[in-house]
Amino acid sequence: MHEYDIAPKSVIRRLSAPVLEALTGFAIDRWHNVELPEVRSLRADMIGESKTGAIVHIELQSTNDADMALRMAEYALTLYRRFRQFPQQVVLYVGEAPLRMRESIAGSAISFRCRVVDIRQLDGEPLLDSANLEDNLLAVLMRLTDEREAVRKILHRIAGSDPSRRDVAVRELTILAGLRHLGAIIKRETKTMPILDDIMDHDLLGPILRRGRQEGEQTIVMRLIEKRFGPVPAWARQRLEAMSAPELEETGLRLLDARGLEELLCN
Repeated sequence: MHEYDIAPKSVIRRLSAPVLEALTGFAIDRWHNVELPEVRSLRADMIGESKTGAIVHIELQSTNDADMALRMAEYALTLYRRFRQFPQQVVLYVGEAPLRMRESIAGSAISFRCRVVDIRQLDGEPLLDSANLEDNLLAVLMRLTDEREAVRKILHRIAGSDPSRRDVAVRELTILAGLRHLGAIIKRETKTMPILDDIMDHDLLGPILRRGRQEGEQTIVMRLIEKRFGPVPAWARQRLEAMSAPELEETGLRLLDARGLEELLCN
């Protein structure tokens, strides 16, 4: 999932304890950094531990995987070998397509079931009212009464947060909003809300939303493209280097919604 995997994991790790427990069903006290070096080089998304010592495995998924239940069973057995207990498991589906993944597999001598949660079916309104900024950010993936108003609330919270947190918060909001195609709303709100003047000076997002020095614009847009799509190929660099400052600014804005480099630079 690239950044669509990293950002949700980062946000979920910093959720308030009540929200995390409501979301997963488990009260996680601490996180483990665990690689599962088996034949298939399994890499679990998030491994936590409750105060009672229960191991909790959270897997994030943005696409439907027909073998998800099988993967979770493999994780369960490998984690059992590591911790000598079977984990409590949750698959959090953050994708756009309707959820079609099976929760169980069964044979003549074995059966397995894991919990699969479609995060869009959860009410995001309580998270918007939370005092924890990460709770607010995660709300954009959930069911919302008014998406534009939700984005506005989150941007207000970011604008009023500690300046040292804004860089990460703006980047994570942009990435999470991309999963729900809310980039256009963010673009409109950042242009019209006076309270966001300080965010307009943000080292990544601000220069994209205003005209600036061409060299600085190129650097910023390239950094954002690398965050979104990985290393920038030579043909894309050449195209960016040929753009004027206003063109680079517009490209940076369209980056919020683009699904790939070709869509971003060839249209």
